[in-house]
Amino acid sequence: MTTPNTHKLLLLSDTDNVLVALGPVDAGPNPVSDGTFVDVKQPVTLGQKIARVAIARGEKIRKYGVPIGSASVDISPGDHVHVHNIQSDYTATHSLTETAGGTHA
Repeated sequence: MTTPNTHKLLLLSDTDNVLVALGPVDAGPNPVSDGTFVDVKQPVTLGQKIARVAIARGEKIRKYGVPIGSASVDISPGDHVHVHNIQSDYTATHSLTETAGGTHA
């Protein structure tokens, strides 16, 4: 298992299929908080999600142990998981165009 502060990716829940970047993460093998390594496909920045395992199109993306959306395409382990390959299960789009006051932003 990695020692504190040596891992680059955080596993928030054992049921999650994504990991969270703790800062800038380079492509290549990177240590995870659970003692494993994931071969990251492209560099990401703080807070971005990386696929922990293969995620099939339509499968729920799980973070914090809960679904946060569904895969819009097949996602390979180590891929960046973001708006280009997730669809929201909660809103019609990835970003809302209306403000709280009901006007368009």
